[in-house]
Amino acid sequence: MNKKLAIILSFIIIVVSALIIVNLSNMPPENDANTLVIGIDAEFPPYGYMDENGEYAGFDLDLAQEVCDRNNWTLVKQPIDWETKDSELNSGSIDCIWSGFSINGRANKYTWSKPYVNNKQVIVVKNHSGINSLAKLKGKNVEVQKDSSALAALESNKKLSGSFNKLTEIADDNTLFMDLEVGACDAIAMDQGVALYQINTKGNNNEYIVLNESISSEQYGIGFKKGNTKLKDKVQATLDEMYEDGTVEKIAEKYKDYGVPDALIKEQ
Repeated sequence: MNKKLAIILSFIIIVVSALIIVNLSNMPPENDANTLVIGIDAEFPPYGYMDENGEYAGFDLDLAQEVCDRNNWTLVKQPIDWETKDSELNSGSIDCIWSGFSINGRANKYTWSKPYVNNKQVIVVKNHSGINSLAKLKGKNVEVQKDSSALAALESNKKLSGSFNKLTEIADDNTLFMDLEVGACDAIAMDQGVALYQINTKGNNNEYIVLNESISSEQYGIGFKKGNTKLKDKVQATLDEMYEDGTVEKIAEKYKDYGVPDALIKEQ
């Protein structure tokens, strides 16, 4: 074989091999009987987020890890685009949605675990803003995360949201706080746990306040593909054991600064 041709062929083989390796590394995790792939919103503390070590952490992820440990499963924490969560679940890319996922308004769309958290949708404002009630939001600019429970709560409360000057949908909660900080909006709407996490972990506990009046309340559950009762029952049975032996409350205590223990639904 011509030496030059051999060099070219060798180069092509190296390039093709590298592309195959890259494609394999980017493939979604394999779902099997020994793996639980949970879809998470990686920007939804304290339920799911990336910690200072670059690891995915949070109350829901700790619960999922314990469930997997007790069943000898491997846990895969799969961040997903929240707007495409249904297609991820229906395609089998993930086994369930476990990330501060509200049952309210979605009861018939998924096969659900028992609810395990009572959560509130709240308004956060800057301290000394003069906004101390929902009524004071009249004529104000309010921001909320896209496709969130807070948005659903505001859309169902036309009397409240209709009083705003403007309601703007934003991609994530971090941006909401940044916009509030620089004055791009007057108030932001979000889950109570997320609000407390943002305020208490960033040294902003004197800069922001959560209004005492909530917009609405909801219950969190684990959402499985409609009809997947087999996996749901197995996960729920393990969670029931964790409730009975006190493990759920013990895990919740790690997040007491963000209101998780008080939000727990303790009767399962």
